[in-house]
Amino acid sequence: MYIGIGARRGVSSEEVVDAVKQALEEVGKDESEIKMFASSTLKENETGLIEAINDMGFDIKFLPDDVLNGFEVPSDSQASRFGLKGVAEPAALALSANKKLILEKKVYGRITIAIAE
Repeated sequence: MYIGIGARRGVSSEEVVDAVKQALEEVGKDESEIKMFASSTLKENETGLIEAINDMGFDIKFLPDDVLNGFEVPSDSQASRFGLKGVAEPAALALSANKKLILEKKVYGRITIAIAE
C-alpha cells in the first residue's frame, strides 16, 4: 500500500508518525504493509515529514505538479491555492498499481493522509 501525505509547514516528526499510525489503524493495516510514501515537491524541504518517514524506515517520493494534477480525486483540497488538485490522494494514486484508494484523504491535525493499494 502507498501512503500519500501532505503537511502544513513546520510539522514535527511526532505529528507525522502519530497521523500515520491513526490512518493505519482506521483501515486495519499494519506498518509492515507500507511500500512507500509520496508527496508533492512542495514538501521536499519539510524536515519533520522527512525525518518521520526515515525514522519509520521508509522512503518518500516527491512528485511534480503535473503528475499530481494527472489524477481525478474524490476530495477538494486546500492545495488548490498552489495550483494542485490535491496532494495526499493523487500522490498515493500515482504510486499505486491498482489506482484504488482504501482511505480517502483524511486530516489528522496538521497532516493529511490518503492510502492507495
